[in-house]
Amino acid sequence: MPVQRRPRHAARTTGTALLAATALLATLGAAHASPTEHTERTSAAAPAAFTHPGVLVSRGQLDFVRDKVNSGAEPWKSAYDRMKASKYAALDRAPKPRAVVECGSYSDPDHGCTDEREDAIAAYTLALTWYISRDERYAKKAIEIMDAWSGTIQDHTNSNAPLQTGWAGSSWPRAAEIIRYTYTGWAQDKVDRFKAMLRTVYLPEVINGSHSNGNWELSMMEAAVGISVFLDDKASYDKAMAKFRGRVPAYVYLSSDGELPKTAPGSGLDSREKIIKYWQGQSTFVNGLSQETCRDFTHTGYGISAISHIAETSRIQGQDLFATDVGERLRYALGFHAKYELGEAPPNWLCGGSIKRGLGPVTEVGFNALHGRLGQPMTNTQALTERGRPAGSNNLFVAWETLTHAQNPK
Repeated sequence: MPVQRRPRHAARTTGTALLAATALLATLGAAHASPTEHTERTSAAAPAAFTHPGVLVSRGQLDFVRDKVNSGAEPWKSAYDRMKASKYAALDRAPKPRAVVECGSYSDPDHGCTDEREDAIAAYTLALTWYISRDERYAKKAIEIMDAWSGTIQDHTNSNAPLQTGWAGSSWPRAAEIIRYTYTGWAQDKVDRFKAMLRTVYLPEVINGSHSNGNWELSMMEAAVGISVFLDDKASYDKAMAKFRGRVPAYVYLSSDGELPKTAPGSGLDSREKIIKYWQGQSTFVNGLSQETCRDFTHTGYGISAISHIAETSRIQGQDLFATDVGERLRYALGFHAKYELGEAPPNWLCGGSIKRGLGPVTEVGFNALHGRLGQPMTNTQALTERGRPAGSNNLFVAWETLTHAQNPK
C-alpha cells in the first residue's frame, strides 16, 4: 500500500465524559455546517430509525440462511460447513488484543495487524455460527473476542493505520450487530464499552476518508457506515455515505463520464496527466474499468467488495443504491473483471496487455443484488461466482458470502 501521512490523534479520554463530548461536538458541527456539507449529509438520507441487525446482513437474510443450512440445501450447507471448520470458528481461539496496532505499508511492520483483522473476522464468523446453530458457545466466544479488544485497544499507528482501521472496522460491527440483537448474554456495560471503542478508536480514523488509492477510502467508508449503524449515529452515517457516493464514480468508469474518469471531491486531480497517472497509467477508458485495474485485480477486488457491502447495508437501511448509478457501475465493474479473471487474454490497450489476476471472493453480494433481486443479466459474473463457491474469506474483511448472500432474496 502507498505510504500516507496522517495527523496524530489528540490524547484520548474514556468513559461517559468522552461520549458526551463526542455527542456535543457532533451537535455543534451540524449546527455550523456549511450549505454544501448540509446537502451532502441530507442527500444520503439516514433512516428515521436504523434496522438491526443491519450491517451487511439482516435478520431476514439470516433466517433464510439458517433455514437452508438446516434443510441441507446447497450451496448453503457446504458454505456453512466450510465456515464452521475454519480457524475463525474455533471455540478455543484466544484473542490477541493490543493497546496500539502498528501497521506499515503492506503491513510491514505487522504489530497486531493480522491479529486484529483475524480476530474481527472470527467474531463475525462466530456470530454467524451462533445464529445458524443456536449453540450459545459461539455467541460467548464472539463476545469474549469483542470484549478483549474493547478493553485494550487505544490507537492505530504507522502508514497503513487508516486502511487497517477500515478493514477491522468493517468486520467488528457485523459481529456486534448479530450478537447484540439476537443474543441476550452480552452485558450492557460491555456493549457500551464496545461502542466507545468504535466511536473513539475507529470512527475518527476512517470518517474523513483518504486520497490514496480508491480501495482505501471505500474500505474506510464501509467501516464508517457499519459503525454508524451500530452506534445509531445518523450524522456519521450521512457523512460516510456522501463520501462514498463521491468516491464510487471516481473508482469505476462509465462511458457517460466523458473522455476521462470522474475525480473524487478534493482529490486535486486537475489535469489529464494526473488522472492517467492515478489510474495506473491507463489512458483508454471503457465501462467497468477500475482506477486500480492496472495495479492488480486483488486491490481492485477490495474496492469492488466495499462498494457491494456499503450498498447492501444501505439497502437494508431503506435506500437501495443497487438501483442507482452505484449499482450500474458495480455491475459493469464485476462483469469487466470477471471476464479476465475467467481467463480471457487482455487486449494491448488494457494495462499494456498485461494484468495481474486475483480478484478474490468478492462477487456474491453484488451478483445477488443485481442479478438475483433486480434480474440484470451478468453472464461472466455468474460464471466466476459459481466457480468460486463456496466462497471463503480474504483474511482482511471479506468472509463467507456464499453462505450469507447466495440466492438470498431477503
